[in-house]
Amino acid sequence: MVIKHGAGSYHVGLDDARGARYAILPGDPGRVESIAELLDRPRFLAQNREYTTWIGEVLGEPVLVTSTGIGGPSAAICVEELYMAGVRNFVRVGTCGGMAAEVAAGDLVIANAAIRMDGVTKEYVPVEFPAVADISVTNALIAAARERGAAWHCGVVHCKDSFYGQHSPEAMPVGYELRDKWRAWIAAGCLASEMESSAVFIVSQILRARAGCVLSAIWNQEISSPKPDGSFKPDTASAAQIAADAVRMLIRDGRNGG
Repeated sequence: MVIKHGAGSYHVGLDDARGARYAILPGDPGRVESIAELLDRPRFLAQNREYTTWIGEVLGEPVLVTSTGIGGPSAAICVEELYMAGVRNFVRVGTCGGMAAEVAAGDLVIANAAIRMDGVTKEYVPVEFPAVADISVTNALIAAARERGAAWHCGVVHCKDSFYGQHSPEAMPVGYELRDKWRAWIAAGCLASEMESSAVFIVSQILRARAGCVLSAIWNQEISSPKPDGSFKPDTASAAQIAADAVRMLIRDGRNGG
């Protein structure tokens, strides 16, 4: 794959002038500033469509915080264009719905792989190719969660395109398939469901970049009824702190020859 450097990217609106090799990727543009404030010297850089970017520093190293928007296509564009701008390490931070019985609201889920129920990654590689997180990034997230004393789980997550296909499968003509596969994922040990990880993992893998993912469970759909009506306010502060801590570990490890 040929990657051109130097020119500003069409969607994200950044070039490689900042020298940032690390990026934290929330989905929601509204969370970018608060995550950037976990870094040193945070400041606004750019905004276009769903992509809002701030920059800060960790151990003197520039780190971007860029929102991906909702779903795989916009997340894939974000990773592609940040890579063009020089980023080689990506940490997705966001929310998820618990599927496994042990995942409670407020727990962290560190995704080491994703079920590819999305559409965009099928335009990169055949579906048999797994969407897997980088082991170094995953280990850093686990170490950060342990240091903070967080309740965390590490394993496979379900990544889909349709939010309402998950929450209202009975309304969909293919609801029978959605329900059966949902039960299959749970039976196989899937921890939680979200909408961007497989795109971040697959695109990073193809570009030979590193990617990881930490999520905050805002409910467990198998235990209580979700309320996707705006009445809940998901808290991603803990996941964001773990992501920032993990980036610090990765930068320190890189300087020590890791």
